Amino acid sequence: MKKKLVLAYSGGLDTTVIIPWLKENYDYDVIAVCVDVGQGTETDGLEERALKTGAVKYRLVKCEDEFVTDYIYPIVKAEATYEDKYLLGTSAARPLIAKKLVEVALEEGATAIAHGATGKGNDQVRFELTVKALAPNFEIIAPWREWNISSREEEIKYLEDRNIEVPMKKDDSYSRDKNLWHLSHEGLELEDPANMPNYERLLKLSNTLENAPNEGQFVELEFEKGVPTKVDGKTFSPSDLVKYLNEIGGKHAVGIVDLLENRVVGIKCRGVYETPGGTILYAAHREIEHLCLDRETLYFKHVISHKLTDLVYSGRWFTPLREALCAFIDSTQQTVTGKVKLKLYKGNIIPAGVTSPYSLYNQSLASFTTGELYNHHDAQGFITLFGLPLKVNALMKEQAKKMGLK
Repeated sequence: MKKKLVLAYSGGLDTTVIIPWLKENYDYDVIAVCVDVGQGTETDGLEERALKTGAVKYRLVKCEDEFVTDYIYPIVKAEATYEDKYLLGTSAARPLIAKKLVEVALEEGATAIAHGATGKGNDQVRFELTVKALAPNFEIIAPWREWNISSREEEIKYLEDRNIEVPMKKDDSYSRDKNLWHLSHEGLELEDPANMPNYERLLKLSNTLENAPNEGQFVELEFEKGVPTKVDGKTFSPSDLVKYLNEIGGKHAVGIVDLLENRVVGIKCRGVYETPGGTILYAAHREIEHLCLDRETLYFKHVISHKLTDLVYSGRWFTPLREALCAFIDSTQQTVTGKVKLKLYKGNIIPAGVTSPYSLYNQSLASFTTGELYNHHDAQGFITLFGLPLKVNALMKEQAKKMGLK
């Protein structure tokens, strides 16, 4: 009996090539596993395609809600953002996908896991660190690090030489990754930073700015302990909430990012990301958090968020440090509860009001009209003490100058 291998299968160009390549180069029965984290219609017809190209079995694992509650909400609460722009769409999904691959492999009695990540990218790191954390004895096969295929054009020729249907059009061979949280695009004109992205051809979730409505749309989000619970007064499942925000955000061209980013392996690459719903959630969460958190907590939370972002981006989800940082973030969210109103208009998200029963905003203190809680004369003593180190330093310099010291 042949040994079994589980392949992370999307049905895209890379994994369509990998199944026949594995059959030609390894003595494994290939089980193609698609983990559904919100790819939508992309999963249609995958079983037929996988079996036709040589897999002995196909499995579809649905986990949209788990993706949102266990992986997306933690990064929303942290407002984790890589290099000021990227909302970790692919990064957050890979640990869950790899976790499900390990679970299926254990159920099927497989001893190896294969993936289609290239030797230049981040995903090889994310997949393999998760496998090492959850199933350290599994063999990991990464064809892109072994075969002599060096481009998407050669992958297409590989399939054509074997009379295997190419799963995309040659003139639309962007490398894409879609899940519930985002859609990423790489390749073609994006490989030259001097080129403006061809947004008319490239965008799938969103309107271009030019085609977005000329009238804005208001949206109201409710949060409880940092987690979104309602949109426009309606309760949704976690996945449906993100889908709804994707729909209205995409309509108004919200969340389109063109980013030159630094990959884990040290290469600088370029991608265009569509994250309409996620961008709305981050903006809303930021507004409610600024109302409910004190300055010191908010400042240190930003410090923690930077490190958490680095861990998630580089595939270190299943680590004690990531768990500890998320525990800290959760502790800051106990009062992040309330309602946020936003206006969406041609790529912009405009705050339109925020309320919370835990608001730290005190109108009596903040108003230009003097209230009972604040005495202007108290500021003098505060400034004297707050500025004391500056005064002491200045006096030292004066004394040194008198002594002829530099």
